[in-house]
Amino acid sequence: MDEKKIDENILQQLTKLEEKYEAMGQDLSSYLDGLLYSDYLTYWDYIHLDTLLSLQTPRTAIPDEKIFILYHQVTELYFRMILNEMEQAVFTDPIGEKTFLKRLKRVNRYLDHLIDSFDVMTDGMDQDQFLAFRMALLPASGFQSGQYRKLEIYSTDFKNLVNKDKRDELKNEQDLAKLYEFLYWKAGATELASGKKTLTLRQFEAKYSKEFIELAVQVSECNLLSKYHNHYEGNNEVIQELKKLDQKANVDWPLQHLKSATRYLQRDPNVIKASGGTNWQKYLPPRRQRIIFYPELWTSEEIEEWGQKFKKVFTSLHA
Repeated sequence: MDEKKIDENILQQLTKLEEKYEAMGQDLSSYLDGLLYSDYLTYWDYIHLDTLLSLQTPRTAIPDEKIFILYHQVTELYFRMILNEMEQAVFTDPIGEKTFLKRLKRVNRYLDHLIDSFDVMTDGMDQDQFLAFRMALLPASGFQSGQYRKLEIYSTDFKNLVNKDKRDELKNEQDLAKLYEFLYWKAGATELASGKKTLTLRQFEAKYSKEFIELAVQVSECNLLSKYHNHYEGNNEVIQELKKLDQKANVDWPLQHLKSATRYLQRDPNVIKASGGTNWQKYLPPRRQRIIFYPELWTSEEIEEWGQKFKKVFTSLHA
């Protein structure tokens, strides 16, 4: 019986594999033995499908709570994809213009998907069901998304995330830990009556404050804003992608939340306190916060009118 001739390409690959494992002090033949006995990979095992579908654990028996959980999990997975692109854009040095633009475009594409998908929250749940199960989830709130705060930190300097009432006072402050105490979102998690920090905020700070400050220090000279100033100032393609990111993250995304909150929580003359006690009427409207990652890329008129074109839609909240 003739011996089967081994393809030359396979022999070359085996040689490369042998060199790879020798460099690590490993025996290639042992790994090949493992390959002989290992099972073929399946789709459901690769993405841990059974585990993924087991992660929805409602606190009530109300059917639409599962939609609420699933959508927030999907959102966090999109944030993970966005951060994957941002990490590569920020920590790759040098990074070419083509690659940098590719990362920004991917981020914007993911944000588009998130913004377009928010109808699941706005129209995908029965209002009475939502109000019934939401009170069982306190003090948890989507406000506590640490990944979204990281998105902001990768995008810009802390000074651009400071509460607008403190922005002029702290414009020359270099201590990031001090600036952190005045970030805009903290004002959105205060008790409506007393102005004290909600339990929602206290939990969030206890879990993430150290991590956020350390990340801000780590990227202070390489965040997307710094990358622009150091490498791409005046580049029109980069400017357009950064402005799209600014618009999507700081106008379109919070407005989707505002639309949903208005539908489910605003029942004149009462405001239902079902969002961890967060002061969402002041926190969500972009024109109130005026958070802009890249203010130098916008005209003074555009900054003054930030989020204003939606004013009529939410007149009752902006009054």
